[in-house]
Amino acid sequence: MAKNTGRSRSPGGPSSSNPKESSFLGRLARRVLIWGGALTLLAAIGLGTAVVVTMNELPAYDALKSSQNGQMIVVRARDGSELVALGPSYGKWLSYNEIPPVMRGAMVSVEDRRFYDHIGVDALGLFRAVYVSLTTGGRAKATSTITQQLARNVFLNNSRSMGRKAREAVLALALERKFTKDQILELYLNKVYFGGGAYGIDAASRKFFGHPATELSTAEAAIIAGLVKAPSNYSPTADLDAAKGRGEVVLGLMVKNGAITQEEADRADIADVAVNHEKGQNSVRYFTDWALPQLDMLLPDTNEPIEVWTTLDPKMQQAATSSIAANAPKGAQGALVSLDRDGAVLAMVGGTDYVNSNYNRATNAVRQPGSAWKLFVYLSALEAGYTPDDRVMDEPVTIDGWSPQNDGRNFAGQIDVRTAFAYSKNTVAAQLGNEVGFGTVASMARRFGISTPINTKPAMVLGTSEVRVIDMTRAFAAISAGGTSVEPYGIVKVTTTSGRTLYEHKSARGQVLVPPNVAAGITDLLQTTVATGTGRAAQIGRPVAGKTGTTSSNKDGWFLGFSSGITTGVWMGRDDAKPVPGLSGGHAPARAFADYMKVAVSTRPVEQFQTEVKLPEWQLEPDDEAMQGSPDDYYYVDENGNVVHPGSNGDQGDGQPRYEDGSVGPGPGPGAPQMPDYGPGAAPGPGGGPAQRTPANGAPPAASDDFLNRATGRSTSDEGQQRGPGATNPSAPRPNATRTPTPVRTPGN
Repeated sequence: MAKNTGRSRSPGGPSSSNPKESSFLGRLARRVLIWGGALTLLAAIGLGTAVVVTMNELPAYDALKSSQNGQMIVVRARDGSELVALGPSYGKWLSYNEIPPVMRGAMVSVEDRRFYDHIGVDALGLFRAVYVSLTTGGRAKATSTITQQLARNVFLNNSRSMGRKAREAVLALALERKFTKDQILELYLNKVYFGGGAYGIDAASRKFFGHPATELSTAEAAIIAGLVKAPSNYSPTADLDAAKGRGEVVLGLMVKNGAITQEEADRADIADVAVNHEKGQNSVRYFTDWALPQLDMLLPDTNEPIEVWTTLDPKMQQAATSSIAANAPKGAQGALVSLDRDGAVLAMVGGTDYVNSNYNRATNAVRQPGSAWKLFVYLSALEAGYTPDDRVMDEPVTIDGWSPQNDGRNFAGQIDVRTAFAYSKNTVAAQLGNEVGFGTVASMARRFGISTPINTKPAMVLGTSEVRVIDMTRAFAAISAGGTSVEPYGIVKVTTTSGRTLYEHKSARGQVLVPPNVAAGITDLLQTTVATGTGRAAQIGRPVAGKTGTTSSNKDGWFLGFSSGITTGVWMGRDDAKPVPGLSGGHAPARAFADYMKVAVSTRPVEQFQTEVKLPEWQLEPDDEAMQGSPDDYYYVDENGNVVHPGSNGDQGDGQPRYEDGSVGPGPGPGAPQMPDYGPGAAPGPGGGPAQRTPANGAPPAASDDFLNRATGRSTSDEGQQRGPGATNPSAPRPNATRTPTPVRTPGN
């Protein structure tokens, strides 16, 4: 029988382990425990140290209450009412006891149901999230506690990095060590973002429900608490159904967490909650988009909440919005700017719907003004010596190959300047522009505030240069101000919420742009346009002065005018500049002007216009001059500025004015009158009088020699000469800049 010399073995393996191996494993386990414990202790010490250091560095509670994220801007109207609140809005700070218990319960139930049990970080919730992730294979999802959210909102950003999460945890632990739970919840409820620029429950309550947070109902508190998860998705003003659906979920969580009873939840009918819809945002934003960027130049750098007091009149703004909406042709846009006599913007509409298009056509778009541009043509002519009663000829004309046509392609013949302007005669405007010079017209437009490029080709007199609505309105406002410049402005003052003034508008004295007789003359023309001309649709039952404008193919329609100190400009057309059937300045734009102005001037007294043209001395009739003294009281100035006295300094009895050295001057004398040098090809006029002033390019002049004689003080041998372009010699060449010396009143007489 064989002898078993080996060790007995158990069916499962060796009966005992190797002593050396057992000893090694024991030592390893002990080392792991020791080092693990040591590392854990070091980590705990490090974490504790970080928490203590962070806690000591945290601001005081009052400092945390006053800290804000961004600048809040409240924009106020002319009457002090709030137009719009921009940027973050914080509402009123509510203490813990002022916050309705139902609001506190709703927020804790939906955001952190173990808020009163954890130390700032919810370890139980974190472990559960890890377990769910391991068992389901999904990603671990642990909701941040209210304390962590407060730390992130106040001190950190929304980065998802591990470093940011670690700092968030340390800050949360520090906050819990330094402040009580009630203080933390108070900070959170006054600082958390609820969407729409609203920070804190009071701002959210006012924005969405129109009342302070102290008056929140259970249903309203549930809706507000539900916003924190996704403010843009659950905003009541963006998606009311989604907001109410989320509110129902919050009510269920409140019941589950014991914040309210089921009976209280049943009584909270979320379906009946009324949401506050902001009014006036659509139209007002065109104005705020124009005015508020000016704060960068008006204010020093500041992050304080501010209130901006503006010139906008809510009643007029509403009337302006309605007038554009009611009169703009289908498929067309409209814009309106209305200025008070000092340049204050009373109303501004940049389009038919700000939500659909926030492009401000009142301040940014450039469009051709059509005949509204004739304001500058006739201003230049009046400044050159024309008066509203002077005769001009409406007839076919060609200037440098360009032949303008009137609307209807008919010609009225001889008419006065007033009628030519009122009925917007293109041929007369062309002659006047050619007479005074197209560069002169461009300079006049620049003088009155046109800031866009201006061409000087002949067709420019009909408004081919593009302009802005606000610039054209500014030009007409200067006429309303008697020829004095007007600067549009929209901000009256800026204050902090505590009432400290940061900026206040200072009224500047306007610059005189044209003499009073020119301002009176153009006002006469503008008033006639509305009374009997193309602007009759703009009548409002009181004096109105204005001008229509229509571009080719009815692409643009304009009406600009003023009454009782208010100047308003209206434009209509398509953004793509395609024709708008039936659009003309005298129809839809003029009607919109009238609809608005009836409201705008309703509380203002009726004002008559100053249209009496008081001519300067150099433009007076010879008979009027004779009544003021002897002709010997006058002297002459030649083209070089030399003074020439009639019958003085060695007068030989021939009636010739002489220079101070006794030489003969260019004034009148016996026989043929002394003629200024008109350049090559000049010829005397009929009866030996001055040469006819006809453009060298063959276009007939806009005014007669008789008018020129009166304007420049020249005598004429033909006192019975007919006035008006019809009496001119079309073939005579245009004179150069040399003129017969102008008579000037002797000082002291």
